[in-house]
Amino acid sequence: MKKIASFQVDHNKLKKGMYISRIDGDIITYDIRMKEPNKGDYVSNGALHTFEHLFATYARNSKFKGSVIYIGPMGCRTGFYMLLRDDISYKKAIDLAYNSFKFICEFEGEIPGAKEMECGNYIEHDLEGAKLVAEDMLDILKNWNEEKMIYEK
Repeated sequence: MKKIASFQVDHNKLKKGMYISRIDGDIITYDIRMKEPNKGDYVSNGALHTFEHLFATYARNSKFKGSVIYIGPMGCRTGFYMLLRDDISYKKAIDLAYNSFKFICEFEGEIPGAKEMECGNYIEHDLEGAKLVAEDMLDILKNWNEEKMIYEK
């Protein structure tokens, strides 16, 4: 079988940030890398789960909601994939991620979609852990730009 694109990225060189993973027609997959791979520091399951609920809720309620295809965690627990239609510029995609993470940092209250009837693992959430990851990424993304979105070879 042919090796998929994400397995062709040198994970030893990958740093925290936001990258263009692939472009398929009018859909752009963004790699939002929140932890450096293989360094022993990963997003905990509870924080990842809460982050997913809050990130997806914010993005799907933003002014770009019609262009949001998917927001989901990486199985390796080092980040998220964000799939958007290409009618959103790279700058606006970075802004969407940044504003989503700011929303997570400031979030108080009941986690959206975290009731037993709404979620397949409603018990495993960690809002404080999600906030810490979001806060760390705000520092990374505040100066991020299109030139930084290319993977290092």
